[in-house]
Amino acid sequence: MNRNVFLIVLLLLSITNRVVAQAVTVEAKIDSSQILIGEQARIQLQVAADSERKVSFPQFTDTLVRGVEIVEVSKIDTQYLNDRQRLLLTREYTITSFDSALYYLPPLSVMVNDREYKSKALALKVYSVPVDTLNPDHFFGQKPIMEVPFTWEDWRGVAGSFLLSIPLLALLVYLIIRICDNQPIIRRVKVEPKLPPHILAMKHIEKVKEEKSWQKNQPKEYYTELTDIIRIYIKDRFGFNALEMTSSEIIDELMERKGKDNLNELKSLFQTADLVKFAKHNPLINENDANLIHAIEFINETKEVEEENQKPQPTEITIVEKRSLRTKIILICGILVLLLSIVMIVVYIVKRLVELL
Repeated sequence: MNRNVFLIVLLLLSITNRVVAQAVTVEAKIDSSQILIGEQARIQLQVAADSERKVSFPQFTDTLVRGVEIVEVSKIDTQYLNDRQRLLLTREYTITSFDSALYYLPPLSVMVNDREYKSKALALKVYSVPVDTLNPDHFFGQKPIMEVPFTWEDWRGVAGSFLLSIPLLALLVYLIIRICDNQPIIRRVKVEPKLPPHILAMKHIEKVKEEKSWQKNQPKEYYTELTDIIRIYIKDRFGFNALEMTSSEIIDELMERKGKDNLNELKSLFQTADLVKFAKHNPLINENDANLIHAIEFINETKEVEEENQKPQPTEITIVEKRSLRTKIILICGILVLLLSIVMIVVYIVKRLVELL
């Protein structure tokens, strides 16, 4: 018998706990039930329910009841209870009134899983401001409209935006003109006139004479520079690659083209250069001077005779290119970006002027 009673008590307790766990409570409180005209009061609406339930608070526009206006609606504050099994939701409604009266505030309805729950009704007493009719001198008329003092802080954004719009507008006009004229792109390339081979060779020989490497006990450097000048001259004058040929091959090639006359001195120059570079031969000073003279004479004897009325080579070339499709696309994109930027700046300036004026 006692065992059956104990089981019944446990069953009743479990049912009671389940009912309590599933209970929904809605409570509304007002922080001040009496206010003066124009003052504000706050209604706090709290809902306690199971965490898995869906709770919907009442939605108002701007009026709670006739004569009572809603100034502000706060965000919902959520608190979890009992290991997140229950939750407590709180929302505040800031109200005010401009008519003195006793207002009945009906219960606030809350939907929990499509089921309606209501709070208790509230009351709000609005008092008018007491007027001392016995002392009319204490009342003052309306004060004149005060002008807001001018400060640069308020106009800094407008002035900066206006100054920024000037170069953007100028760049926009320039890009529009560029894309409208559709003129070809003209480039001018300067071309240095090519010197004749003998003049170029003589310039290099004058440089070798100024360095005087043979007087500094540097015969190898001297003959290397001298033979390189001759090889480059032969390449440009006769049209075969003397830089990649040996001394004997150069002499043989020149004999086929020029004949056997006047090549003995050049052959002697190459032989002396080969002895200096490969056999460490140390020629005499007069021998070095003689080889330099031989190189100059060879150039003068084999140089190409210039025509008297030969026209000078052009020093500048004009290249005309059509504007590419890629350039047009870049110009159009630039115009659109600048136009959008200018519109945004104008909108900002107009908005600020309306606010300031």
